[in-house]
Amino acid sequence: MTTAHHLRLIDGMRTEDFPSERGLSGSGISGPGYHTALLLGGDDHADGDEADRLELRAQRLAEHDALLTLLTLRWGEPQLVSLWSAQERMMAGEVIDEPWAEPVASCEHLQLWRADDRWIAIVLYLEEDGPGCELGVVVTVIDPP
Repeated sequence: MTTAHHLRLIDGMRTEDFPSERGLSGSGISGPGYHTALLLGGDDHADGDEADRLELRAQRLAEHDALLTLLTLRWGEPQLVSLWSAQERMMAGEVIDEPWAEPVASCEHLQLWRADDRWIAIVLYLEEDGPGCELGVVVTVIDPP
């Protein structure tokens, strides 16, 4: 997928109605008040040698940066949101509602914009002990944790 495709997908997610129940959507998972999608990632980094996986990670990081640049041109500087306190609360037993539970459980931070009445978050999922890298997006009316 190209950055232009990612932008079209995000624009579609921003205008699409939210379903009344959680389920698969055309681009990912949607539920009451949110849409999520994995833009880049999945199991395609599992094959190949270490050099191939590192090259793929570098490619995805570059695509992440390009997407952030274009979204910043649209909506201004994003908020860099640390998920540390939400992770601590989750570890203490607090339930973090969707669509935020996955990013809180998997990421240190995310980039966040407010456009019209919706939050748009770009989430970078990095493997702690490996070269894996996935790029996701959340579009929601639900406030971040």
